[in-house]
Amino acid sequence: MGLFSRATFFTTVNHLRDLPLHGGREVAFAGRSNAGKSSAINTLANHVRLAYTSKTPGRTQHLNYFDLGENCFLVDLPGYGYAKVPPEIRAHWEELLSGYIQTREALCGLVIIMDVRHPLTPLDEQMLDWFAPTGKPVHVLLTKSDKLSRQQANMTLNRVKLHLEEHFPFCSVQLFSSLKKIGMDEAEAVIASWFSAK
Repeated sequence: MGLFSRATFFTTVNHLRDLPLHGGREVAFAGRSNAGKSSAINTLANHVRLAYTSKTPGRTQHLNYFDLGENCFLVDLPGYGYAKVPPEIRAHWEELLSGYIQTREALCGLVIIMDVRHPLTPLDEQMLDWFAPTGKPVHVLLTKSDKLSRQQANMTLNRVKLHLEEHFPFCSVQLFSSLKKIGMDEAEAVIASWFSAK
């Protein structure tokens, strides 16, 4: 039984004041809209529709909590960078996202989903800048790695790794594919280590 296989929906939050007081630990998943965040969560949980995937990017509009048992929680954050939303909604998302990742004590690590074909966008960098002052770890999943040849994927991985080492040394990175189930064990091991760290 994997860490995520017990995941069940717990609650959804639209305002920082409504964050649950569970006394446990949280790992959050963030990523640009359509980078494959919901698919990655579903693949790790071995559950087709745990996190809502959609052909329309930007469907995750709240902080969605999933209970992993033993007072551990996965938090699915709103996808960022989707243009077709009114400015006031986008402003609310930004406030919710930045406020949560910068101030949430229970948060012990952040998983950032990047499409391997378009990594390190300005919005990804902004997310890393927001989170850096917390000193907490980040693990980057380069998703959709099946869309590239192995050589292309590894070249991208090395390029991203070098950039992160230089600018964001608290980050680790790996290749991931929801379709081919590539990188699941590695991702789960990293996240499990965050939950168990004291």
